[in-house]
Amino acid sequence: MLEKLFHLNEKKTNVKTEVIAGMTTFLAMAYILAVNPIILGDAGMDVHSVFMATAISAGIASIVMGIVANYPVSLAPGMGVNALFTYTVVLTMGHTWEAALAAVFVSGIIFLLISVTGVRKMIINAIPQQLKLAIGAGIGFFIAFVGLKNAGIIVANESTFVGLAKLNEPTVLLAIFGIIITVALVAKKVPAGVFIGMLITAIVGLVCGMMGMENMPTLPSEFITTDFNMVTFGAFAQGFADLFKDPFNCFIVLFSFLFVDFFDTAGTLVAIGNRCGLINDDGELIDAEKALLSDAIGTVAGAVLGTSTVTSFVESTSGVEVGGRTGLTSCTTGILFFLSILISPIVLSVATNAVTAPALVVVGVLMAQQLGGINWEEFEFTAAGFVTVITMVLTYSISNGIALGFITYGVAMIATGKAKDVSKIIWILDIVFIFYFYSLTLI
Repeated sequence: MLEKLFHLNEKKTNVKTEVIAGMTTFLAMAYILAVNPIILGDAGMDVHSVFMATAISAGIASIVMGIVANYPVSLAPGMGVNALFTYTVVLTMGHTWEAALAAVFVSGIIFLLISVTGVRKMIINAIPQQLKLAIGAGIGFFIAFVGLKNAGIIVANESTFVGLAKLNEPTVLLAIFGIIITVALVAKKVPAGVFIGMLITAIVGLVCGMMGMENMPTLPSEFITTDFNMVTFGAFAQGFADLFKDPFNCFIVLFSFLFVDFFDTAGTLVAIGNRCGLINDDGELIDAEKALLSDAIGTVAGAVLGTSTVTSFVESTSGVEVGGRTGLTSCTTGILFFLSILISPIVLSVATNAVTAPALVVVGVLMAQQLGGINWEEFEFTAAGFVTVITMVLTYSISNGIALGFITYGVAMIATGKAKDVSKIIWILDIVFIFYFYSLTLI
């Protein structure tokens, strides 16, 4: 049954490898179970309800992606877009969290429509291969930076904006230990090196916690809980009335959600596709429409359940790097998200930033290898690639990096007299990107 559903032999993989890959991806993504409730809690939502919605929506969306698209890509409420939900739409623009959920739902419906019609696939396939490689490498740098920041290795600095933390903090030392171990395992080509690195880091962290060190992974006092509530449908429905009170404001909110999710998803799928053979000879994603449809279904389901936009996670690359090649990987991750509902105390206690940081950093290193495919002799690709990578890191946004990279590409192609070689879709996107940045000045 599994062979018929996931074509394991064709993808040159097996059940054991796919399950390990799914477990690896889950561990790399598990932080969202703790972080998302905190961020949406700042918008006034109940953290227990958000945890429940996060776990269920991630489980549903990941399994849909696995069965429908046969992609080793898992989904969950996205980082960045949840910050947009809380700190921009609710706290800055003054909408209720119910209205923000309604906006997520509407954006998901729009995504469903443009995915079914093939518009989304057409846009992604219009991206030049050189920019796709830059996007993939940029995401690698981005998630490595996220890992270093979340682990406390990189900290804020008033003089230089960012700086190196004091290296005598126990959690920082644990993360550094994990990075060293994981780098060594991957360098020696140990099967499931990233997964094993995280396990070793978690075990060492538990031991350190038992020795009295603070902020280490610890075993919880209770292992199973059922203390969860869900967002009521009445509260969700009320959000539509709040959302459409101001048509222009509503348009800005919907456009922002659409923009961020569209290009975060595009960048993630392209990056992962390059790593696991999902890009054909023409530089196009294989079965892209199925993957995009699955992503859109996840967004709609997440909004109804009570969480911000569900999107494809770049951390899925951690599973790909240990051998994940089919939808069985994402289905395994989805099942673990469902199970995490019952064992949430364990998940929230063990999956600390220090434990997940090594996976993010090492996967970032592996993804950065895509820079080697860029034609650095052609300045238009050099400029676009450089701006894409550095903007993702410095603005802490995959979408901003893609947008400014595209605009830079267009300008460089005009300057070199190659404007006619640029797809009309790219020019349209450049106009959309410029409008997007302008719209941010209106918020």
